[in-house]
Amino acid sequence: MRETAFAKINLALHVREREADGYHRIETLFAFCDDGDVLTARDAAKLSLDIVGPFAAALAGEDDNLVLKAARALGRTAALTLDKRLPVAAGIGGGSADAAAALRLFGGGSELAARLGADVPACLLSCTARGEGRGDRLELVEIPRLTGTPVLLVNPNLPLSTAAVFKAWDGIDRGPLGDWRKGRNDLEVPAIALFPEIRAVLCALEGATFARMSGSGATCFGLFDNVAARDIKAAAIARAQPDWWTMKSCLR
Repeated sequence: MRETAFAKINLALHVREREADGYHRIETLFAFCDDGDVLTARDAAKLSLDIVGPFAAALAGEDDNLVLKAARALGRTAALTLDKRLPVAAGIGGGSADAAAALRLFGGGSELAARLGADVPACLLSCTARGEGRGDRLELVEIPRLTGTPVLLVNPNLPLSTAAVFKAWDGIDRGPLGDWRKGRNDLEVPAIALFPEIRAVLCALEGATFARMSGSGATCFGLFDNVAARDIKAAAIARAQPDWWTMKSCLR
């Protein structure tokens, strides 16, 4: 069995307030790429997880990640292999997308997804949806012509703590989410304060029809009118910043 852990982007992300339990109430619009990490499973007498791929080292020694938690919660045994193609702590789903892939493989539902993490329910759906609360109260959204839109993800190869970015948020409610194109990512300013390199990534994406930081960063994305324009921009960034991570995809 094989399942893709689709990379998540936030087309907009409004932070409304910090709740008494320490979590933040948000309004966001999730979208997903066609590509991401890949989780495979083979029949086995006991549960195991082998992590391979370009970002496997970032998870070395982690024996209780969300993939294993999902499988254990469902009482499943299998020999799992996670091809870790997406950077870790990057604002594009990461462990949440991997956990959601495990749930799709083993038949887990939204209730377990919510227990595993705030982004896991959206990643379980892996389609365009508005998220409220912690991002786990979801409403499917139909945006004309969004599916198939060429997208370029760019990360300066810097892991960024979600908790640190939320802690750096100034606490000002700048209003509800309406039209996502006229919206914002309220975590962009605190993320740039922690890692100014994010501003350089956004500048590098100039020329895209739309560009914004995803989640708590440091990954940013650009949307393009066509694949050729996306690929030209990807090649230019690769030449100028060979140490940055990029991924060419299309939106689901």
